[in-house]
Amino acid sequence: MSDIINTAVTALNEKLAGADFDGSAKFEIEGEGAVRIDADGASASDDDADVTLTADAETFQAILEGELNSTAAFMSGKLAVDGDMGTAMKLGAVLS
Repeated sequence: MSDIINTAVTALNEKLAGADFDGSAKFEIEGEGAVRIDADGASASDDDADVTLTADAETFQAILEGELNSTAAFMSGKLAVDGDMGTAMKLGAVLS
């Protein structure tokens, strides 16, 4: 597993602590792997989810660090969303 995935799991679990996120989402980081998020937190996993968000490592890191809004990333074509848009919006609210 890549360092980027390990760092992402740690950062996402910190952001999700105490958050009310009841769906499932998967971040596919191009060339690195996938991180799945659900009510139990984040883990390195490529299992199916309600929504899959795909981005390169640079975009993903910018979203995690708060330098790039996930909605802006989607609108600019840097973030692809496949699946339940409502779940993606809930996740975006938790990560902001």
